[in-house]
Amino acid sequence: MSFFRRDREPPRRPIEDVDLDSLLGLVADSLGFVCEFARDGASLTLRGDGVTAMVVKLTGLRREAGRRAREDWPVLVSEHLAHALATADERYDACDLDQAGPLLRTRVESVDEVADLTRVVGRHLNADLVELLTIGTRLVRPEEAGCWPVPTARALDLAVANVRREERLRTENIELGGTPVTRLTGRGPSAATHLRWLGDYRPVPADGVLAVLPDPYTVLVHPVDGIGVVRAIERLRVHAARTGGLSPQVYWWHAGRLTLIKADIVLQRGQTRLVVAPPPEFARILARLAV
Repeated sequence: MSFFRRDREPPRRPIEDVDLDSLLGLVADSLGFVCEFARDGASLTLRGDGVTAMVVKLTGLRREAGRRAREDWPVLVSEHLAHALATADERYDACDLDQAGPLLRTRVESVDEVADLTRVVGRHLNADLVELLTIGTRLVRPEEAGCWPVPTARALDLAVANVRREERLRTENIELGGTPVTRLTGRGPSAATHLRWLGDYRPVPADGVLAVLPDPYTVLVHPVDGIGVVRAIERLRVHAARTGGLSPQVYWWHAGRLTLIKADIVLQRGQTRLVVAPPPEFARILARLAV
């Protein structure tokens, strides 16, 4: 009996990876590049006339493609390669957490101001506001965060820790129509992130504080420690509406959560009134404070 050795065939790659590679090759060709894929498919090298060869990481792109419909892939691939070319001169590799980690920061924005929440990395502070992940000043893309060996929540926690370590807000006591408030201002667009450790800046009562966010660099707060909080809601709401910045709303910061206190400015019979509809938990606090 004779035995014939047969060369082991390389494992077949998932059809999704093959299709994505085909798209990458087509887009690279349209941009004037020839691409060469690494054997493990984790990266490709772009080569073009007069251009230094450039390695593009693909791990995060493949993960993001797996979460999206196939009809989204052409745009996803085009944006990924365009972004790689646009950031080729950055002094760090955004797909390497060891390099990007110390540069991670947060930026708070209105949900309405973010064109596409699927193309950024972040988490909701509430229904109106989102805390976005940045590297330096630019937003992190899902394909970049997808390369990291930690989940998104952990990356955001790293960014929050960086914000706390690198910046301390400037504190001022001011008045809004006779109501005392504390204004906290920072150099970066992460002022709302500092609410997590507000006790480092001023005493925080057990019932929390009112907060408005006129812009990403500023937070105004007023303690929830007496029935005067009703007038403070009015003063803060009017101030936030006038600034026309990050959010015109008043929020309640309590137990690590930022909750909307719905307050509408309405015009009735030629007079401006504030109609407040507080959440049930805050309404119970108001009832207690009124006794």
